[in-house]
Amino acid sequence: MTLTLPRRLAATALLLCAALPALAKERTAAQLPIAVQMYSLRNIPSLEDRLKLVHDAGITAVETVGTQDTTAPQLKALLDKYGIIVTSSHVQLADLRKDLAGVVAFNKAVGNRVLVVPYLGDAERPKDAAGWTALGKELGQLAGTLKAQGMTLAYHNHDFEFARFGDKTGLELLLEGAGPALKSELDLAWVARSGNDPVVYLGKLKGRLYAVHAKDNAPKGQAADESGFAAVGHGVLDWKAILPAADRAGVKWYIIEHDNPRDPAAVVKAGAAYLVEHLPADVKR
Repeated sequence: MTLTLPRRLAATALLLCAALPALAKERTAAQLPIAVQMYSLRNIPSLEDRLKLVHDAGITAVETVGTQDTTAPQLKALLDKYGIIVTSSHVQLADLRKDLAGVVAFNKAVGNRVLVVPYLGDAERPKDAAGWTALGKELGQLAGTLKAQGMTLAYHNHDFEFARFGDKTGLELLLEGAGPALKSELDLAWVARSGNDPVVYLGKLKGRLYAVHAKDNAPKGQAADESGFAAVGHGVLDWKAILPAADRAGVKWYIIEHDNPRDPAAVVKAGAAYLVEHLPADVKR
């Protein structure tokens, strides 16, 4: 009888030791290159509430939109309060053309070193192959200027960039015209909406990818009030193939986005949970 308790304690200790490696392998969003695109949270009135939502989801990085309608010191104070860094910022092409120095100064003040051209309005959108190449050359020059200042420039796609001109898409012509200094932020849901395979494009852009926008498309005919989008892993995209392909392509950040979420907090939490569970084991921040 005197040996029973020590033996039980020893057995318990062995079980705990066996469990420790498994516990150590548990990951959190804060340990992974997961961020939130702030555009997804634009309908939440307060900037502080938006950042608090990101913090409460266990995520410690965001991609901003312009200046977030505030000053650099105010934004930096809120970021520091919630322990959040800026991975990148969406900056309109017109602002880069008009006030590059001001854009750089603002972003450096909040700790950001990556600028992303997020969208081309109709007037900015090339209509032929020569136009896409010319725009690429302009962005390549901007990227070179920014690189000299310790900054990176990337381009974010929608679906119109996949219009074909001969054997190449507009996006391919743009990136070729720009040269390697311009990186790509590949929006996977829009790639799929263009009729292309995200896995194929991740392979094509290997070595040029700064980040992906991680969002899903709802099944056809569903989520009409959310523009047909869904949270990551809750739609029709094949994430079991996409995430390993993104890892192989050298993606540095997985940025959760939803263009028109009914419940932004739910989308962010669901996206974070899915990525934490399904990102390849070698993905690290």
